[in-house]
Amino acid sequence: MAERNYPSSLLIFSLVFLWIPFTCQLESSEVLTLLQIKKLLNSPDVLSTWDGSADFCNTEPNSSLTVGCYEGSITQLHIISQDGSPMLPRNFSIDSFFTTLVKLPSLKVLSLVSLGLWGPLPAKISRLSSLEILNVSSNFLYGSIPGEVSTLKNLQTLILDYNMFSGRVPDWLSELPVLAVLSLRNNSFTGSLPNSLGSLENLRVLSLSRNRLYGEVPDLSNLINLQVLDLEDNYFGPHFPSLGSKVVALVLRNNRFSSSIPSEASSYIQLQRLDISFNRFVGPFSQSLLSLPSLNYLNIAGNRFTGMLYQNTSCNEGLGFVDLSSNLLTGSLPSCLESDSKMIVVRYANNCLTSKDQNQHQHPYAFCRNEALAVVGILRSKQKKVPTDKVSLPLSIVGGVVGGGMLVGILIWLILRKVNVKRAKGRPPRRLIAESASTGFPSKLLSDGRYIISQTMRLGALGLPPYQTFSLEELEKATNNFETSTFIGEGSHGQMYRGKLSDGSVVAIRCLKLKERHSIQNFVHHIELISKLRHRHLVSALGHCFECYLDDSSVSRLFLVFEYISYGTLRSNISGSATGQTLSWTRRIAAAIGVAKGIQFLHTGIVPGVLANNLKTTSILLDQNLVAKISSYDLPILEEIMRTEPLQVGTGVSWSGSKEPRVPVSTKHEDKMDVYDFGVILLEIIVGRPITSLTELRASVAADESARRSIADPAVQGTSLDESLKTVMEICVRCLSKEPTERPSVEDVLWNLQFAAQVQDSSRGDSQSSEGSPISRPQASQLQLSIQ
Repeated sequence: MAERNYPSSLLIFSLVFLWIPFTCQLESSEVLTLLQIKKLLNSPDVLSTWDGSADFCNTEPNSSLTVGCYEGSITQLHIISQDGSPMLPRNFSIDSFFTTLVKLPSLKVLSLVSLGLWGPLPAKISRLSSLEILNVSSNFLYGSIPGEVSTLKNLQTLILDYNMFSGRVPDWLSELPVLAVLSLRNNSFTGSLPNSLGSLENLRVLSLSRNRLYGEVPDLSNLINLQVLDLEDNYFGPHFPSLGSKVVALVLRNNRFSSSIPSEASSYIQLQRLDISFNRFVGPFSQSLLSLPSLNYLNIAGNRFTGMLYQNTSCNEGLGFVDLSSNLLTGSLPSCLESDSKMIVVRYANNCLTSKDQNQHQHPYAFCRNEALAVVGILRSKQKKVPTDKVSLPLSIVGGVVGGGMLVGILIWLILRKVNVKRAKGRPPRRLIAESASTGFPSKLLSDGRYIISQTMRLGALGLPPYQTFSLEELEKATNNFETSTFIGEGSHGQMYRGKLSDGSVVAIRCLKLKERHSIQNFVHHIELISKLRHRHLVSALGHCFECYLDDSSVSRLFLVFEYISYGTLRSNISGSATGQTLSWTRRIAAAIGVAKGIQFLHTGIVPGVLANNLKTTSILLDQNLVAKISSYDLPILEEIMRTEPLQVGTGVSWSGSKEPRVPVSTKHEDKMDVYDFGVILLEIIVGRPITSLTELRASVAADESARRSIADPAVQGTSLDESLKTVMEICVRCLSKEPTERPSVEDVLWNLQFAAQVQDSSRGDSQSSEGSPISRPQASQLQLSIQ
């Protein structure tokens, strides 16, 4: 009987064994590698569950942490800090971190997002030869992309967003045969794009927004799989890019495109989002774009499109947002855009359309007609310079003669009109011309097949409305016709008023009177620059208004509208005169970091950078959350207005101390002038009082704590940790170096301040670290601070 039952028992045992779930057991070396990674990342909260007993491969994955395994090896590693992390401590080594990371040779997917990584991306990343997806966005990585990445032949997705990478977009990207997603947003890449990008046959997402790239976009028409092209906030142009027909999202906002839209754009039947706002596009607006079958977002605001709109124009029923503002359009708004439904937002102000909506301000018909003729004349003059062949030459001549005749006729008409107006009135009256436009909605980046590349745009995060053109009537109403009670102060470049807009928001309005006559076109570049000066640590511009003479439409006054910050200056908050309480050491470091970030944006966030900003503690304002905002920066509107002094957006209180001599902006090291001024701000933060004369100060920043305490403001001596105080003092000394070349970069300053903040925050109550500050100490026992 036993012999007969044995096979049955074996069968049952086998079935039970197969029914038990198979648990993937990692090699002990890979477990140790993960624990070492946790240690090198300074044990972030997202890895709190990692310990020696953790079952890494069978832990439930989530949006912040995923470990994927196959046959005893780790193939996927996602570590994403949802709240973001500060820069890792000075003892962190990116090279050591990747030395540990490459001990996971089977990795196919690697995401290390918002973990505080800093340093150049190491070349040894090439050892992860199986990588298919690499995402190291929202860290502090800098330098160029190492060429060794080109050896990762399986790489399908490369995301390096929100770092500090610089240099050119590498030509060797074409050596990645299966690359489908390339996203380099919010870095400092410069130069033109390599033509080799046009050979990436599998590319589906190309996102390069918010860098400093320029020149023509390479021919991308052979990229038949390209669905997303995002080039926002660069300097591309002048020609519209050549694309395949499968594009789904096309974002060219804030560049320098100045051509017309090619007819091929009407064949983009899969196009859902088109944003070409704030460029210099010209020519007739193709109304067929409104009826593209998939389109749900269209923004052409802030260009020079011409043409007549008709009420019977058809629209795609799925349209949710349309912005036609600030062009040269005439006729009537299509009836399909006049729906009262809240499902669609339509903006069309600052054209020459017939409209009953008082909120959508329109120019007279003659304005668009004259401006359009001027654009035609400019285009023809450009065409005459470079005839392409024997046929185009006579056509150019004929076009030039006709255009010249038209312009001569217009010129005669303007002269006669000017004479008649002057006869009628001794002094030419003035009128308002609203030029430029409000911006459209900020764009979102779309996704590749498996991973979403999405980020709320910086503008939305600031809580600021889109940059716009204000009417003079709006500003007069906001200030009760600029009455005395709204007057804030007056500087060498105009008056400042406090105003309250119809939506209840409080603003600061600067009025600039022009000494000489200039056309609106002289201001286009400057207004474009001002509209980009929006940052968490700047008093940001909200819009502008032109007041013009009636006889020749030249500008008589320019109004600049800024956000209003009412919580006092950095100086008044340091002394306690603003709120009755002095800022703590932690708050002071946070304010200094904010100012440094604002300077960094002014220098590198836009092109050309805004330098030599005459920074001081009285021009740094704090909002209700004690966020520092620079209210004085150099806006080169006109040399006749500005000269060598910056536009004061803040309180107008002058600094009484001696400064580094101002030099012409064309000289070298002008960025280091701001670093010097920032050193003075740091010094005032440390000592807690205005620095009336730097020549009087010879402070000893010594190696012992007691000497440092004797210099610091007594109000913070009991709360500041010595390591934090010493770090701020040392970087302050370097900022105040006599030689500009010896002063640190803004990035170096920012790193040290973030380190000081981290030490102050993490070490409170613990024994102070014995490590040195993140900058090399002076060799002398005492560092004499002597500034002339």
